[in-house]
Amino acid sequence: MRPAGRAELDSLYFDYPEYEWERPCELDGKTPLHPVVIAGAGPVGLTAAIALARRGIASVLLEKKNTLNDGSRAICVSRYSYETLQQLGLHKPFVAKGLGWTHGQCYYRGETVHRFEMPHSEQERFLPMYNIQQQYIEQFLVDKASEYPDLIDLRWQSEVTGVQSSDQGVELNVRYPGGEYALRAQYLLAADGGKSPIRKMLDLRLNGENLPGNYVIADIRMEHDFPTERRSFFESAANPNATILVHREPDNIWRIDWQILDSEDPDAAIEEGTIRQRVQAILAMIGHDGPWELEWWSMYTANTLCLDDYKHGRVLFIGDAAHIVPIFGVRGLNNGFADAVNVAWKLAYVLDGGAGEKLLDSYTQERRGATLDVFLNAGKSSRFMTPPTRGYALMRKAVLELSLSEEFTRPFADPRQVLPYTYKESPLTIEHTQEQAFTGGCPAGSAAINRRLSTDDFLLDHLGAGFTGLYFTTQDAVPDAVLNLFCELGASDKHFKAVVVSRNELPRGGYEFILDAQSSIFSGYAAQDDTFYLLRPDRHIAARWRTTEPTQVTGALRIALGEIK
Repeated sequence: MRPAGRAELDSLYFDYPEYEWERPCELDGKTPLHPVVIAGAGPVGLTAAIALARRGIASVLLEKKNTLNDGSRAICVSRYSYETLQQLGLHKPFVAKGLGWTHGQCYYRGETVHRFEMPHSEQERFLPMYNIQQQYIEQFLVDKASEYPDLIDLRWQSEVTGVQSSDQGVELNVRYPGGEYALRAQYLLAADGGKSPIRKMLDLRLNGENLPGNYVIADIRMEHDFPTERRSFFESAANPNATILVHREPDNIWRIDWQILDSEDPDAAIEEGTIRQRVQAILAMIGHDGPWELEWWSMYTANTLCLDDYKHGRVLFIGDAAHIVPIFGVRGLNNGFADAVNVAWKLAYVLDGGAGEKLLDSYTQERRGATLDVFLNAGKSSRFMTPPTRGYALMRKAVLELSLSEEFTRPFADPRQVLPYTYKESPLTIEHTQEQAFTGGCPAGSAAINRRLSTDDFLLDHLGAGFTGLYFTTQDAVPDAVLNLFCELGASDKHFKAVVVSRNELPRGGYEFILDAQSSIFSGYAAQDDTFYLLRPDRHIAARWRTTEPTQVTGALRIALGEIK
């Protein structure tokens, strides 16, 4: 991203709050060893702080600015991320403000060539995707963080200027409006963005591929009646040799992205006068002849870059500090949310004494694996949206020409929206002989699926802050062996929660009961009597058993907490 532009000094629709710097205890001669320091109070850093606080772990959150980021930036938030927000207890403002969508359309030379629909059913609480500006994302997260005054110390106008990591902890230098002070932490989470100063301080580099093509992105305000869908325009009247993307956002804000050609001057492309001319041409193309106001603009370059290791001693990188992914398929922020909750639950167990430090080694294996999967899928989208070679350009041209008459070519224009990654190869995931006995359901390593229980009650609402044991039964009572298993699991994990799913009413005691009268949970999880699922704190399946084997379940929990298989 290039530095953003603003058409007005003050936003036309969002009142940016300014936060005051508050004196930290370090300036009064105190030198506490904080459990976690998080550098960067963007969406990813804030999410990590909230996820830690939910499990009772305190953090210091440092942000060099005194306000929120401006402009829409990352606007598309996935169902999986909304489920994460629900687990953190802050989904309601996101649902109230966000614009949900299920469809998208692709146009070639003004004609519709593909209309895609993302999977959705009445069993889901959330739609597949929501559009919401990053200002709101950050505001809602800051508001939630303020509900943990004893666990989240959010320090504005505080910038990390030096880092030293050792086996005992991390020493930081922090610049504030009056000078600098030293800060000590057991662990540091670097959430300081794609240009991460902390990454540079540790002499680390992102590796990967710089993809060709630049996109100008602009927020405009206008009244327009097109529904909330993703619209892609190839070789349109407004950009004959390149691509345009259009998204609707809350508050009558519209996000417009357009590709600029290699022959165009990038600096001239982001001059305000040029932006206004291009936007006017695009609006004319989509049939809008009413008034509009320019809000914000920037430039985006698609890259597939990441660190080789997301953990360096006691410094762990999350979000754009660890990886930079293409915008296509809306994977950047969603990938960052998943980083935050993954590292947070593991850090919480280590700091709380529930697991050894070895558990943290799985962070890179899982989340870098997810990043490489993003590269694979987003790379395909990027090469279609912005062909890197003459061969790719000819292929796209052929696909688009054929799509005017041939159905089979149209899905090639699908942007391949983000899906939750499956930790199948993780050292924390257990695939045993019983895994092969399942036909369907949620495989080991995959994300747990939701199921509707009533109008506003869903299965994922009943998960705990730690591991969850999901036991299925068709009997009149839960067997003593399973009740004893619940006790054993609770002894190993103080945040453990036992949930029993049955088609019939059962006596209560030692577990949370869910009546599955319609068998929707049974069918969704391909369960039968005595089936057991062990869910991790981040809603991924650690292991599952067609019939419950208590010793295997307790062993799987130990493995999922970082013990060697």
